[in-house]
Amino acid sequence: MKISVIGAGNVGATAANVLALKNFADEVVLLDIKDGVAEGKAMDMMQTAKMMHIDTKIVGITNDYSKTEGSNIVIITSGMPRKPGMSRTDLIGVNSKIVKSVMDEALKHSPDAIFLIISNPVDTLTYLALKDSGLPRERVIGMSGLLDGSRFEYYLAQAIGCPVGDIDAMVIGAHGDLMVPLTRMATYKGVPVSEYLSEEKLAEIEHATQVGGGTLTSLLGTSAWYAPGTTAATMAEAIAKNTGKTLSCIALLDGEYGEKDVCAGVPVVLGKNGIEKVLEIALNDKEKDMFQKSVNSAKDTNAQLKEALK
Repeated sequence: MKISVIGAGNVGATAANVLALKNFADEVVLLDIKDGVAEGKAMDMMQTAKMMHIDTKIVGITNDYSKTEGSNIVIITSGMPRKPGMSRTDLIGVNSKIVKSVMDEALKHSPDAIFLIISNPVDTLTYLALKDSGLPRERVIGMSGLLDGSRFEYYLAQAIGCPVGDIDAMVIGAHGDLMVPLTRMATYKGVPVSEYLSEEKLAEIEHATQVGGGTLTSLLGTSAWYAPGTTAATMAEAIAKNTGKTLSCIALLDGEYGEKDVCAGVPVVLGKNGIEKVLEIALNDKEKDMFQKSVNSAKDTNAQLKEALK
């Protein structure tokens, strides 16, 4: 199992480190355009190998895609991160060109790989990667729902005063301020969270989840990286181990939820072929309306692609 991570910034380096700690890949290649950055971070990680019982080989490379040859999974984190006051869609101009270039280069050397898109705006860049490559939707997957769900679970656990591991919750829709936290379905040890929290508190938590990335950007001065990097590694693990786990990920919709030709976060089964199945869950009228508005926001961003790529 060979996994290449393109982009050795905060998110990419975290993804590579978590992949190594999970110890299921033979080799992780970390590639960046900046001289020495990927090599230095890979070396730093490898110097923890004995202490952390890491068997995975981590290799750092400067802009030589031939070293990614034969990757089973390629994780694309390249691009400009958000800064305070920026929305994810503000990144589309520069990041669409970067992701298109990276996708083209990586595909030359790993034509059978499954691609995980992390760069923002991730719904639109996943759509771009699919359309530009011509790959089936099973092999190009975006990261959003699992990350957003983790943030949702964090806020719920904080409010209830319980371990995060006792919360089970999901977020669907586009990765932005119109994402859809499925509060009605969220549980604490199998019991609906509405049994523990008021409607007003749950509404606060929904909003905190929707703006969770922006909150961290304001605090950090740049985009978050520990949770996004770990999310990317967790998705790769589900694919590499053929676990059949159901995770909320960005997929190209083909009739599911009444939508076509748009990418959005929905529950999918991940396995050796990438997306093994897109699951349709029964939404109530309120959730359907929220999902429609969220998907429409992704469509609006997709419409900016043509201009951005000129």
